[in-house]
Amino acid sequence: MFGAAVRVAAPRCSCATIRTLTTGRTETITVFDRNAKLMQKERAAAREDIHLYDYLKEEVGYRLSERIHDIKNEFRVGLDLSCGRGQLAKHITETSLQKLYMSDFSPGLLAQAHVPQADGLSVEKLCINEESKLPFEDEHLDIVLSNLSLHWVNNLPGCLREVLRTLKRDGVLLAAMLGGDTLYQLRSSLLLAEMERRGGISAHVSPFTETQDVGALLTNAGFTLLTVDTEDITVGYPSMFELMWDLQGMAENNANLSRQLHLSRDTCMAAAAIYQEMYGDEEGIPATYQVIYMIGWKPNPEKRAEAPARGSGQISLKDLSRLEELVKQQGVDGKLKFMHEMENANSHDDNKK
Repeated sequence: MFGAAVRVAAPRCSCATIRTLTTGRTETITVFDRNAKLMQKERAAAREDIHLYDYLKEEVGYRLSERIHDIKNEFRVGLDLSCGRGQLAKHITETSLQKLYMSDFSPGLLAQAHVPQADGLSVEKLCINEESKLPFEDEHLDIVLSNLSLHWVNNLPGCLREVLRTLKRDGVLLAAMLGGDTLYQLRSSLLLAEMERRGGISAHVSPFTETQDVGALLTNAGFTLLTVDTEDITVGYPSMFELMWDLQGMAENNANLSRQLHLSRDTCMAAAAIYQEMYGDEEGIPATYQVIYMIGWKPNPEKRAEAPARGSGQISLKDLSRLEELVKQQGVDGKLKFMHEMENANSHDDNKK
């Protein structure tokens, strides 16, 4: 496999195009060529060495599964939406699931999907287009999972509303998708090369949803108790050409409707040189995949959280400023340290009472 060790990096800025999903009149704007994306997936599924290109979805699937295990609720019926080759499902055997639907709109990938083996777990594969109505009754599912696929959906708001419809009350959506900073190095290099060689630019990397838009999309769909966070996964490649080869193997290559079907050899060579000069070193070039993780719950009208009594809060503004300082200095460890200090302080106050 071409990639070097995966490492998590800090978020970066990029020249990514913001994907506008709907107009004020809720008309869907078609950004992606879904037929082309299906062909890309089927070609990838037909490769004999397809397992070599699972590394990104395997890594994100594992990280997503850890978040599932952090949720204490019991889920009986679940859906792995756009499961691919089952890179997420293989990690969720130690759950309370009794029925798991695995779906994808690529028959080739679905046929290869790894079926998790667990006592009492029944698995059913379904060929489903994420942009169509899901073949489930209202409030049928306890949990819906999706691993690196929603960024190819044109009508993402409609897809999220469908997911909400099929979820039971207190059901949860847990998903990961690629964000706007994904492949910013490749995007910038191709842009500069085309400006130099052709005097103009065209879309060679598909646009993705920006992180700040995800919360609004989930809220507008009807989800509550949202959690949205991001991380960058950076993979090393010998050159830009190996990166583009791997993107084809992952079926993550460009499917923009306005894409240019052919990239000239001259422009491609120039882009590779620019990529190496701007971002590379003696070991090769890095490629950043920005992953947006999201959790959203279907509200239960029967469960109304009672507002705490006025003045009952036990954290002051001074405490919050200390939290900000600890997070800046120590990241997640600082946040955990702050929470531990607050728990000790509250326990001390309770003992006094």
